[in-house]
Amino acid sequence: MNSITDIWEMILKRLREELYETTINTWFDEIVPVTLEGNTLVLYCPNDFKRGTVEDRFSENIARCLKDIFSVDFTIRFMTNEEYQAHLNGGEKKKRPTSMLESDEFTFENFVIGPSNDLAFGAAKAVAAEPGAHYNPLFIYGASGLGKTHLIYAIAREVRLQNPGAKIVYVKGDSFTNELIQSIQDRTNAEFREKYRQADLLLMDDVQFIAGRKQTQDEFFHTFNTLYESKRQIVLTSDRPPREMSQLEERLQSRFEWGLMVDVQPPELETRIAIIKNKAAQLGFVLDDGTINYIAKNITANVRQLEGAVKKVKAIWDMEKDRGQDSIDRAIRDMMRKEKEYVPSPDIIIAEVCRYYRTDEKAIRGKQRDRNTVRSRQLAMYLIRKIGNVQLKNIGKEFGDRDHATVSYAINQMEKFIAEDEGLAETVRDITANINEHR
Repeated sequence: MNSITDIWEMILKRLREELYETTINTWFDEIVPVTLEGNTLVLYCPNDFKRGTVEDRFSENIARCLKDIFSVDFTIRFMTNEEYQAHLNGGEKKKRPTSMLESDEFTFENFVIGPSNDLAFGAAKAVAAEPGAHYNPLFIYGASGLGKTHLIYAIAREVRLQNPGAKIVYVKGDSFTNELIQSIQDRTNAEFREKYRQADLLLMDDVQFIAGRKQTQDEFFHTFNTLYESKRQIVLTSDRPPREMSQLEERLQSRFEWGLMVDVQPPELETRIAIIKNKAAQLGFVLDDGTINYIAKNITANVRQLEGAVKKVKAIWDMEKDRGQDSIDRAIRDMMRKEKEYVPSPDIIIAEVCRYYRTDEKAIRGKQRDRNTVRSRQLAMYLIRKIGNVQLKNIGKEFGDRDHATVSYAINQMEKFIAEDEGLAETVRDITANINEHR
């Protein structure tokens, strides 16, 4: 049941429950289902009269059937004769989005709403409709994989549709720091400030990563003030509210709380079911209710995992002839086991520690002894032991064959520092979150 033809057959079956069979045979006999593009069903009819009739009289019926199947709203579009011929000939190559902000994947229409995220969704819609007029800044917080980035992409897309000339700037918190450092090195501070302070809409993802970085916070403070005072919209996301960022300057914390703070929570069962159906629709296939409920009841942490499960099922169906429940169960069990048993490699841990501290991997694996390198090395050893579950002697091999005692001392020191320094404990949480993104 994974083709557009299967979906069309399901629609016709539902249409027969509300329309006469004569109506179906008269008006739908020449309709050709072409594709699903996001939340749009594309159809073709070679008979102009029938196409116009179905479009005018029955589009709402078709859309209602689709909502029954996938639990999300759809629109119906008919191809012209020229478009259909181009489709049969391979179609014209679509312009590839130059960034995720231009992607059709992350739209308000594709966002599945439930009690866990409805306030955040409503606030995002209000901001997109009138940037700078409501909830400035809009601060969305919650754990990874719950749809925060989807919402800010949707805001950007809506603003772009309303105002094609709007200057929209998207950046991650750690990238803002890296760009600032590069601008200082290249003596391009003026260009850096112009990029951010002239934005009509500034979107910063994972703003928690600027906490504890004095120069970055100072730069962002002035950028924030410039945009806010000129009534230009600021949207921020984070894994926690500002008051829980112990290394965030008080002046920034207060500004982040000026507008509206909304959280997103893990989706409840009904929303998880709707998310699964929606993702299957985007991929162009249908899952049976048993499989949907199995996924929804067993994968509860976040949206990203749910969508990953649907993609894996689709991949199995594409590769294997057997689409029985056994193959579906195996796919889901395998994915669930990977999520529960995920253990990051030392390479991943070292790479993320180095990225956070802007340290060279060769330096921390080697003999360099400056303070930043030593701190990075000790933290990497600590995390490899704690979440990588690697034996001390093998940890030593990752760092130039250091002996058991040296590794043990480094780990004990780091445990002591973390217990005494809440700022360092927060840094460890941030780095661990980044490591877990590699699941």
